[in-house]
Amino acid sequence: MASKPKQLLAELTHPGPHEVLRGNLALVGLPGVVFTPRAGLGLPAVAFGHGWLQPPDRYRGLLRHLASWGIVAAAPATQRGPLPSHRLLAADLLTTLDVVTTVRLGPDGISVDPGKLGLAGHSTGGGSAVLAAAQEAQSKRIKAVATITAAQTLPPATESAKAITVPGLHLAADGDLVAPAVAHAEAIVGAWGGDDVQLRFLGKASHLGVTEGKHWSQLLLHGKPHRKTQQLTRALFTAFFLTHLTGTDKYRPLLEADVKHAPIEREEEPAH
Repeated sequence: MASKPKQLLAELTHPGPHEVLRGNLALVGLPGVVFTPRAGLGLPAVAFGHGWLQPPDRYRGLLRHLASWGIVAAAPATQRGPLPSHRLLAADLLTTLDVVTTVRLGPDGISVDPGKLGLAGHSTGGGSAVLAAAQEAQSKRIKAVATITAAQTLPPATESAKAITVPGLHLAADGDLVAPAVAHAEAIVGAWGGDDVQLRFLGKASHLGVTEGKHWSQLLLHGKPHRKTQQLTRALFTAFFLTHLTGTDKYRPLLEADVKHAPIEREEEPAH
């Protein structure tokens, strides 16, 4: 019997069944963090782009959550200065996926399936994830892209989005004063090259809602960590990547339903 969206949301709000290991990407030449299930072969993997000025540790709960559900989640710690190169961060996201698919992860030889790769990001890191996905549009290496309060980049993420045909999930914050959805997430969704793309608005959320802990950048950027935003992002990202990277349909009803505090604002369904 299929589970209802509300039940699936409750299930995915909690950590998954896997024990999680944390590693350091710097050991293989790229600063950053990686979270993996303790064991598993042929796992899916997601590279996550941090927001402007944000350290990857501000997303450790999200990355750990994905890993607890069997998804290798890694975030490079590059381009963290006040004038970052979005293009270079996009390149580093792709390098991160190269690393996790080719380097032995964990003591028991965890492996990643190069056919199960996704990209995600927050703020300009979300925009950089879009740039990276567009670079791989011809190779079809990237299978899915998810963002939270995505921000425009240089070159423009909206231009790159036109080349992307894989599924996209974009979460916007209704109280985002840094990257208002109309000029950022909505514009990216409107330009998306494929038909399977969705925009959701998170209620009572700000630009920094998904981040964790305290950081000096909150003096410059409007917003602060918000528990409900974090929970919804973890659940929706997990449902999205399990669906599109592993082929399971168990969590698809959640992706197709309006959720309290995260209604679907715009959705285009793939042709059947």
